[in-house]
Amino acid sequence: MKLSVKLLFGIFALAFLFAESASAQDDADRLFTLRVLPVMKEKCFGCHGSDREDIRGDYDMLTREALIAGGETGDPAVIVGNAHESPLYTAILWEDMEMPPKETDRLSEEETEYFREWIEAGAPWPSEVVQREIQKELWKIRENEEGIIFDHSGGTSEDWTYRRYQKDEVWAFSPLQEVEPQASSANQNPIDGFINSKLAEAGLSAASKADARTLIRRATYDLTGLPPTPGETSDFIRATEADGEKAWSDLVDRLLDSDHYGERWAQHWLDVVRYADTSGFSNDYERSNAWRYRDYVIRAFNDDKPFNEFVMEQLAGDELRPDDPEAKIATGMLRMGPWGTQMIPQPEARQIFLDDLVHNVGQSFLSMPMRCCKCHDHKFDPMPTRDYYRMYATFATTQPAEIEVEFLPEENLEGFEEKKKLVKELLDYATAKKKEIIDKQEDAAKKWYAEHDLPYKNEKERVKDPEDQKPPRHVGLTPEEQGKKKVREQDVWIWERRMERYQPMAQGVYNGQDDWKNGRKLRVAKKIKKNWRPENFILAGGALEAKGDPVQPGVLSPVGLPVDPTAADPWAITDNLEGRRLAFAKWVADDRNPLTARSIVNRIWQYHFGKGIVKTANNFGVKGAKPTHPELLDWLTKDFVENGWKIKRLHRMILTSDVYRRSGKPVDAEKQAAVDPDNKLLATWQPRRLTAEELRDTTLLISGELNREMGGVPIMPEINMEVALQPRMIQFSIAPAHQPSRTPAERNRRTIYAYRVRGQADPMLEIMNQPNPNESCEMRDSAAVTPQAFTLLNSDTMTDRSIALALRLQKENKDDLEKQVAQAIRLAFNRAATDQEKANFLAYLKEMQDYHAENEPEEIKYPTQVVRSLVEEFTGEPFEFIEKLNVYEDYIPDPKPWTVSAETRALADLCLVLMNSNEFLYVY
Repeated sequence: MKLSVKLLFGIFALAFLFAESASAQDDADRLFTLRVLPVMKEKCFGCHGSDREDIRGDYDMLTREALIAGGETGDPAVIVGNAHESPLYTAILWEDMEMPPKETDRLSEEETEYFREWIEAGAPWPSEVVQREIQKELWKIRENEEGIIFDHSGGTSEDWTYRRYQKDEVWAFSPLQEVEPQASSANQNPIDGFINSKLAEAGLSAASKADARTLIRRATYDLTGLPPTPGETSDFIRATEADGEKAWSDLVDRLLDSDHYGERWAQHWLDVVRYADTSGFSNDYERSNAWRYRDYVIRAFNDDKPFNEFVMEQLAGDELRPDDPEAKIATGMLRMGPWGTQMIPQPEARQIFLDDLVHNVGQSFLSMPMRCCKCHDHKFDPMPTRDYYRMYATFATTQPAEIEVEFLPEENLEGFEEKKKLVKELLDYATAKKKEIIDKQEDAAKKWYAEHDLPYKNEKERVKDPEDQKPPRHVGLTPEEQGKKKVREQDVWIWERRMERYQPMAQGVYNGQDDWKNGRKLRVAKKIKKNWRPENFILAGGALEAKGDPVQPGVLSPVGLPVDPTAADPWAITDNLEGRRLAFAKWVADDRNPLTARSIVNRIWQYHFGKGIVKTANNFGVKGAKPTHPELLDWLTKDFVENGWKIKRLHRMILTSDVYRRSGKPVDAEKQAAVDPDNKLLATWQPRRLTAEELRDTTLLISGELNREMGGVPIMPEINMEVALQPRMIQFSIAPAHQPSRTPAERNRRTIYAYRVRGQADPMLEIMNQPNPNESCEMRDSAAVTPQAFTLLNSDTMTDRSIALALRLQKENKDDLEKQVAQAIRLAFNRAATDQEKANFLAYLKEMQDYHAENEPEEIKYPTQVVRSLVEEFTGEPFEFIEKLNVYEDYIPDPKPWTVSAETRALADLCLVLMNSNEFLYVY
């Protein structure tokens, strides 16, 4: 039977209406699932449902029925189809009520509109099955206007796994951009193209080029950490007048070829990896061979070792080249963090070591702090907690140890015998004192055994005997002697450990099974269990007891660089005992890894300009700073990788740019202050204060005291005597006092070679913002605080340097005060003195001569021993013992106020004024 046209039209109309209705219902379901419900979970459920014991206002929002019904008022909270009559909607508008009550939680206009549309659409609440289907459909779209979904190893929940991120926030995980510099001419440095285009957009003009004297001082400090000599400055000024570009290029090449370049730039890396010569925590055990890693870093920079190779050696040098001593020394980086085992259960101590490794490797090489995803999937970055524990598993076979590594021909072993002699004296003294006490104890023990008709056993042999079969623990000893016995036993160990400085050993790692560890002495296991494999799990909340899913070794998956794209698990690496770190190192140093190369390029930029293109050099994550010049960063990074990861080449490119050579004087100061107050666009040069090391090294250089010898065991500069002798606890005893190196030649070397004790900072360096080595330092603090002024004017260190400079001036200029003043200014400021300066300083010098002629300084003698006081832990009885300070028995001090004339002290005061001036302390 044929249907009429009218009937057919009616059927089609009904079908259309049903389809439209179904579509509207689908849209409402999606609105609830994707827009309304997430807001409820974040801002409502905490007070209205999640805690069944504490539902505020008796208003449960976990189901549609309860949400509509309302709370303690008895009135409905939602009038279906009518948002403006619904108390829930007016509450989130903050009309009748204010919900959520905190201003910081208040819904945005967009979120409020979602709720209005949802209520008007009937307040649908689709089943969890429908919700999941809606989410899965959306997850298939990896990028939309709301952000991107990352491919990674997966979170602990689907909601986290498929979370979206704004592209500009997760910029660091993106591949390097293909960008071209906006060059105004063929000869323009590409850096200037990027910088100048941003300045043009902001309507700012670049400052003019700095003068030659300013530029040589700037570059010389930047590349060597030392100032130029007056002669070098004069030569450069003359060369600049003849051919400015050639003079500058030659200067940069000369500085990069200097051995002092490696000393300066190694310091930057040592800040990042937290170099110190002790282990930290309450016992602060010495790491006697850490100096070999410090010297490795210096050599690596001087040799212009490709950074990707530098990375691989530090992470896995022992696996990369097992027979190469240099590669083994490089793994000292994995030993740089503070770590101890005392009073900590072994599994927990092991976890502390591995947690520290994962976190520091992440921030040092990848600029990604890892601690934030130790306990849960990262709150802001696309980093699953699974990846944290896969990296943890990567290092799970890594064991710390003092390993045997032969000395290299290029390592400095000068003075070993003389320095060993001083240590041996202290070891012999402690050994003799220990023997006296033990002999007395064992004499009493022998008597006890004879009285009880038992065969004698020494202290070690009788430890596990029943109490009635052996003498009392400290038989024959007074409470004071009991305390001294522990002290001397500890002293013997301390000086035996110090003797290891002079042995062919290194602070390194090996691959092997977990076993008992004592932080004061670590050695390679006598037998490696080749079939041993650690079990690793995701630890909920980071707790060892809360084991979750098992994990295998792997890499950071959101980087988008799979280890093997064809494998079932593309981010996994070998789970063999050997080779885990090497596989991980190859992934870190891969040309395609955007994090590693971006990280080091940004650090190099930062150390030249005071702040990086990304200000937070250790954190490229969502909560870190955004790049001020993202295109420049990516262009520099690509160029860096394509040209062999060579850092010196990057230096040349930066230093030969116009932006590096700008003066600090803006073209329009008022406009720049308004448009770019922080100088992010680099219209001008940003002055900086000398770092702690630069300050000390500079004062030694201009005073003529600096010993430029490179490498070797740590030096011990003179420090404030009160700090040097202050008691510092170390297991059952007091750590050795700081004894300076015996001769000026030994202790007046560059500061990078100074002994770094985590528990005892050099007061002078600390007050000038030398970072604490317990945490990675991404950027030195340069805050000016009052104690710095007191230290620079009154400390013994600065007084010593000013006297040494005064003696140099007198030696080189005899009794000619005008020449002495002129040379002082030339050495301090690298320029000629003005007539006014000469007149002012000569008048000041005369005033100080009169003062010192009437005021003789009091002589201060160095102590050769110090009396220590402790309390014996078992008896509670106080006791005293003597600590020998044998270095002072034939110590050669620097010139002191009481060893020089009144004229020298007066001239030293003038020198001290110069060394406290801004022109001396700042690089412009």
